[in-house]
Amino acid sequence: MRWRGEVPLDRLFWCDMLLVGTILSIASSAAALILLGLKLPLWLVLAVHFLPVPYNIFLTIVVWRAAEKSGGLKAQLMMLGSALWLIATVVA
Repeated sequence: MRWRGEVPLDRLFWCDMLLVGTILSIASSAAALILLGLKLPLWLVLAVHFLPVPYNIFLTIVVWRAAEKSGGLKAQLMMLGSALWLIATVVA
């Protein structure tokens, strides 16, 4: 449904990406910090930390696809915002 562009752009951007995607990224980072505190192997800590990255890439792509369909300044700003959000979630 999201991949085919059947979900409205506002919902994809605000709800799916910024709300759900950010919560998942924060949760995985917190879990990774806990695992690091427990002195578990670094590969496991990094795997947990980067676990949501494929989903975040998917969200960014579907936002871009929906924005291209709708067009306009708002859509362009959401494309820019989604790219910046993806960078922030991968780096942080």
